[in-house]
Parts: sequence; structure tokens; C-alpha cells
Amino acid sequence: MNGAPPAPQAEETLCVRIRKRLRNGSGPDFTLDTDFSVPAGFTILFGASGAGKTTLLDCIAGLQHPDGGRIAIGETVLFDSISGVNVPPNRRAAGYLLQSLALFPHMTVKQNVDYGLTHLERAEREHRRREILASFRISELAGRRPSEVSGGERQRAALARALVTRPRLLLLDEPLTALDAATKGKIVDDLRAWIRRHRIPILYVTHNRDEVFALGENVLVLEAGRVLAQGFPQDVLSRPRTESIAQLAGFENIFDCEVSAFHIEQGTMTCPIVGFAASLEVPLVRVDPSQKVRVGIRAGDILLGSSSPKGLSARNVLEGTVTSLEQQDVTVIARVNCAPEFVVHLTPGGRHALQVETGSRVWLIIKTYSCHVLQ
Repeated sequence: MNGAPPAPQAEETLCVRIRKRLRNGSGPDFTLDTDFSVPAGFTILFGASGAGKTTLLDCIAGLQHPDGGRIAIGETVLFDSISGVNVPPNRRAAGYLLQSLALFPHMTVKQNVDYGLTHLERAEREHRRREILASFRISELAGRRPSEVSGGERQRAALARALVTRPRLLLLDEPLTALDAATKGKIVDDLRAWIRRHRIPILYVTHNRDEVFALGENVLVLEAGRVLAQGFPQDVLSRPRTESIAQLAGFENIFDCEVSAFHIEQGTMTCPIVGFAASLEVPLVRVDPSQKVRVGIRAGDILLGSSSPKGLSARNVLEGTVTSLEQQDVTVIARVNCAPEFVVHLTPGGRHALQVETGSRVWLIIKTYSCHVLQ
């Protein structure tokens, strides 16, 4: 082989339709039952611990066998329970990177990267190694062992080893969790550049909702082994349709409500909060007025005023008292008793400008479309 650059890859879609039952001797059995397709580029696999994310990746990689279903990348079938196809893990052309990285500690970075290329001629092996080390900015580390480089450099070496074989899909199980935001951002930028050239599907597991918006072109929400939603992060997480997704997306305020009035001309409905005198005006949805509904509001979508506001388009203004204040990084978390209690996020500058303290009398201002009716 001559070491010439590879021809551009045609974009391929990963299609997964599988069912796998996991037996738990100390608790209820767990069933992974998924049916989805993801295109080339980043797809964030998002869900709480125990949702089945790692089991799903293991099935795609061939490390676990589904009880039934089909897995295919492009026109290549990796698993099909009906036809009996079950391609071994080492022939699935899938890069798989775990949080532990699993670099060989006794090998140098160069030797780790070369590990999957032993079947290639020397010239091609050296070309691929030079290319991938340069892509992830670790060429000067080739002769060092994993213990002799930083955590971010180890992550780069692990990614280089996973990608040097030019896989058709990449599975990432929280590989960047231990890194600070700046280091993580630089590595992701280099990974994005590699993906733009090679265009393969990536399934990236995370628990961090900030990473969903920062990394994802597509998000797939998994709960109890099933896909709850899939789409653009802004659509799925900023406008959740179920309480489970709202909780995963970090909606800090979720209330039981009743429906007391429909305002069809205005596209809204009035929903008193169960057990309290306060009501919320929320977007109009199809709902049985005899049934209770759940309404979710993100803490960052609530405006706070130090005096009673006038002349606003916002339909929800609630008076309350600040019961606690806590600063986390650059966010001040305020709890405000409006009967019920709301959680509100504001900046340290906002708190200072409004002179908000525990015991302060304040007004919450909530736009109608910041209130999400949840199934």
C-alpha cells in the first residue's frame, strides 16, 4: 500500500433494532428494547444511570449478544437473529472507547496506536500513525508511556488508537468525564475535525446535559432500556414532552396542576397548582380537563424582580420570599416561596444589582412558553 490519503467515505447510517433481557438475581429483570437509526456525526446517548446505555453499546460492538433483532451499518449487517448473522467484535469495524481508556501501560503511545495495524504493510502503518498522531496533536509523545503523559494526552492517545484503524462507527462511553472543560473542549474540537473528514456515526454516552448541547448534533434519550425521544437537542431537551425527559434535562420546577380554563383565542390555558392558591398560564394543549397535568419550568427561564413589575407581556407574575441562596460556580441558586416554592437561577451580578438576600421580597416573572405541559 502506498500511503496515499484515503478516498472520502460515503456517509453511512447505523440502524439498531434489538431486544435483550438481563436477569438480575437481586431485583427485577431489565429489558433493553430499542429501535433507532443515527446518521454520520455526533449522536448523544443520554439517560440516567441504569438506563441501558452501556449495554446498548456492548451489543453494537458485539461484546454482548441481543436476544433478537438486527444491527447494521450502511449495507453491512452486523447482527441479525433471523438470518443467524453475528459478526465477531474484531470484524465489526467499530471503535470503542471506555472511560477507563484501557491503554496498555507497558507500551508507548506509538506502540498503543500501532496495536490495531499489525496486518498492514510497514509504509501504510507508519502513514496512518503519523496522520492520526498529528490529528490529535500528540506526535511528540509517540515514545512515551501512558504514565508519562497528562490525563488529556492519554485521552488523545486512546482516541488515536481507536480511530487509526478507520472504523465505520465510533462508540464512546463517557471517555472525557475526568477532564476539565477547557481540555475536553480542545479534544472534542480535534475529534470534530476528524469526523468532518471521515463522516462516520458516533454514539457518545454522557450524563451531563451541558455536553448534550455542546457536542450533540442529535440526541437519543434512553430510559429503562427504551428510547423516549430522539432529535435535535434543542427540540428534545429544551421543549420536553414527558416528565422523565424534563427531569433528565434539568427542569428544576415541576408541579401538579389542574386545568381550570381554556383560552383558545390566546392559545393558552389556566392551570392552578394543586394544593396552592397560585396558578400558571401555560400553552394550550389537548388535555382532558378532568385530568391533572404536570407543568415543568426551568430555573434559568424565570426572571426575578425586586419590585412589582408593570407593563409586561409575561402572563405569570408571582410574589414570594427568598428562603435560601447558594452560589455554585457562576450561578446563584435562589429558592423562593411563592406557595409553592420555586427554584430560580440568576447571576452573581444580577443578585448584586437587585440586592437579593435571604428574606427579600421578590416577584417571579415567567413567560407562558417557558411553562411546559408534560405527559
